[in-house]
Amino acid sequence: MLAYAPSLVCLLVFCFGVLRDRRRVSNAVFLGLALVFAAAALFLQLASKKPQLGKDAAVALLVAAALGVITLAWFLLANGITMVRKEGRSPGNLLSLGAGIALVALLALLITALVLHTRTLAVAAGTAVALAGYVAFLFVCFLLYGTLYERLHIRRRTDYVVVLGSGLVGGTTVPPLLASRLDTARKVHAKLSRRGKQPVLLTSGGQGPDEELPESHAMADYLVARDFPADLIEREDRSTTTEENLTFSKELMQKAHPNYRCVIVTNNYHVFRAAVTARRTGVRGHVVGAPTASYFWPSAMLREFVAILLTYRRTNAAIFLLLLLGGLFIWWLGWPSTGHTEFSGASGFSGGSEGSGFHGV
Repeated sequence: MLAYAPSLVCLLVFCFGVLRDRRRVSNAVFLGLALVFAAAALFLQLASKKPQLGKDAAVALLVAAALGVITLAWFLLANGITMVRKEGRSPGNLLSLGAGIALVALLALLITALVLHTRTLAVAAGTAVALAGYVAFLFVCFLLYGTLYERLHIRRRTDYVVVLGSGLVGGTTVPPLLASRLDTARKVHAKLSRRGKQPVLLTSGGQGPDEELPESHAMADYLVARDFPADLIEREDRSTTTEENLTFSKELMQKAHPNYRCVIVTNNYHVFRAAVTARRTGVRGHVVGAPTASYFWPSAMLREFVAILLTYRRTNAAIFLLLLLGGLFIWWLGWPSTGHTEFSGASGFSGGSEGSGFHGV
């Protein structure tokens, strides 16, 4: 049972973090660590009691991981092509395509290192796998906890339902993505109103350079046209980013109700980052998500994940640097002390030397 202690500690920290503030990125990380440590403890227990079964399980996991990476690469490439066809070639729309190409490049590097058995390629491949593993771990944590966060119930009173804006079509028309947020906001508002007090619905979004009116006004018009009471709508029409959406909405809510509570509505792919931003900007509220077109979701989730990485860029940059330095240190330890270059001689390295070097990485 001692092997499960790290998992239990991480799980307790996770539970405490959720009770303290469910909008923390650290909650996602500790949930992921609890699952990883539990899986590792289970595998060690299995290997100690039944060594052959442990070896078979290890081989099965490696095969499953390889097939999973190949399948994921194919899916991302296919989705990237679909995104380009339907949404254009903006940087955000190219993320799934870029991720698929990166996975193909990683597989090619691993295969090349296995075939050539050179120390430099082996260390480069190992370092690349470590970096990819770190990013993959964080992404899985992001997905798991983001899914869990969406399912946590909102029990407190609510004074406002805040709808985050997005771009308008043709400068005036609410697009399907924004319409799904507004339709979800109406349902949330109706559910909260059944508890007694009717909250104010706050549409948040300023006017872009290619828009004829602020997004918040177009959003309000959309709601009124569908019989939502105009006197329950308030507009925040200065913001141009998610952070500004929340900051300027907070000013309006706090001015009218210093002890306000709110529910924030956005699309499902945007929920966790919006929640993290709400915590960082001091907004007292939690986030719910509206449905998104299936083809749009993978690239959108990757974009949100990249934004989370950049929000905590110092921490992530430090870990990336440590992994790179670790790879360089391993390469330096294995460098021949005689000073000969890696490719000296007619055939480069001797098979025995390089074989042991590769398997030691």
